[in-house]
Amino acid sequence: MAQSPFSNPAVQVAMLGGGQLGKMVLAEARRMDIGLRVLDPSADAPCRLGAQTFVQGDFRDCDTVVQFAQGASAVAIEIETVNADALEILESQGIPCFPPSHVLRIIQNKIAQKNFYAEKGLPTSAYAEYRNVKDLKEAVASGAQSLPFVWKLGQGGYDGFGVQVVREDSDLATLQDGGCIAEALVDIATEIGVVVARNRQGESAAFPPVEMEFHPTANQVEFVVCPSHLTPGALDEAMALALRVSDAFETLGLLAVELFYTQQGEWLVNEVAPRPHNSGHLTIEGCATSQFEQLLRTLCDLPFGDTQLRQPAVMANIVGAEGFSGPVIYAGMDKALRVPGTSFHIYGKAQTRPFRKMGHLTAVGPSVDIARQRAADARDALVVKA
Repeated sequence: MAQSPFSNPAVQVAMLGGGQLGKMVLAEARRMDIGLRVLDPSADAPCRLGAQTFVQGDFRDCDTVVQFAQGASAVAIEIETVNADALEILESQGIPCFPPSHVLRIIQNKIAQKNFYAEKGLPTSAYAEYRNVKDLKEAVASGAQSLPFVWKLGQGGYDGFGVQVVREDSDLATLQDGGCIAEALVDIATEIGVVVARNRQGESAAFPPVEMEFHPTANQVEFVVCPSHLTPGALDEAMALALRVSDAFETLGLLAVELFYTQQGEWLVNEVAPRPHNSGHLTIEGCATSQFEQLLRTLCDLPFGDTQLRQPAVMANIVGAEGFSGPVIYAGMDKALRVPGTSFHIYGKAQTRPFRKMGHLTAVGPSVDIARQRAADARDALVVKA
C-alpha cells in the first residue's frame, strides 16, 4: 500500500465478520482514522456501530463477499468461517487478503491443520484421522484406537465446541458426526499463546507469550496471564516455535499460536487462529501496541508497533452465567468497577446464553499476582444473566 492510509478516503479495509474482534479493530481504526467497512449476517452485530460502512450479508457466500470487497485496499477476517473461494477470487483481482486463501483453507479444517504440522515437521501431539464417528467407534472397539483421547471435529468446531475428551466408550455416543481426529491426551504443564504478526515482506513480530487458564467444563479460556511463570528460556522457545509456525504457513496479518508445554519440557503446537485472538486481548492495556492495531499496521503496510509488555496484565473473560438465556443484564457491575487497575470491554451482544462471550476485562498491576487477583475479584463480582 504505497499511499498513506490516514484520513484517506481512497484507502479502505474490508472486514469479514462484525463480532467483538472486529469491534476492537474498529476502535483502533477510528483512533487512527483508517477507513474500514464491515460485512456480517446479523443486523445486531457489534460492528454495526463505528464502521464507515456496515453491510448486512453472509460472509460464507462467495458472491456476497466478492461484491462487498470490490475496491478495498485489503481484506481482513475476524472469524474463520468466511468463504475461502471468495478470498482466492479477490487475490486474483490484486486485493491482498489477511490471511491468504491458502492459509484459511488449511486452518478451517482441523484435520488439514494437523496434517500440515506433520508435513512441515512442526512438533504436535500424536493423532489419528477418521472419516466419521462410525469409523472411530470401530477403531475403539477393535483396539486400534486406545482411550482416552481428545476428539476434534474436522470442520465447524469453534470456541470449545467440537472438542471433547473421550475417556470411556459411553462418551462416543455424544460426538457429532463428521470427519474428525483423535489426538493423544498430552500431559500438559502449561498452555501458552503467542500472537504473531507477519507482513507482506515476510517480516514478523511476536507479542510476549501468555499463559492460558481454562474453565474445567466449558473448554474456554477463563484467564490469560502475562508474564507467564515459565522461565525466560522456555518462553524464548515458545516465541521461536510460534514464529516457525507463522513462517511455515506463509501467512499475512495475525496468527495466534496455541502451544502445549508438557510435563517433560516439550513444546507442541495445538491449534492456530488467523485473526485477532482471545489470548491477545490484554495487549490493549498491557502493551504499547495492541494486537488490533498491529493487524491494521499489517493491512496498511505500516511498520510494526512495539510489542513489549509495559506492565503485568491479566485478562478474564466475561461470559453468560449457566441457567440464563435472553436479554442480557450485567449484575454486580458497580462492585466490579471498584476494583483498581481494571478495564472493561463489553461486546454489545444483546442476548446472553450460558458461556457465551459477552465481554472481557483486563487488570494490570505492579506484579502478576496482584493483576491476577484484581482480575479474579472483578470477574467474580459480575453475573451475566437474563
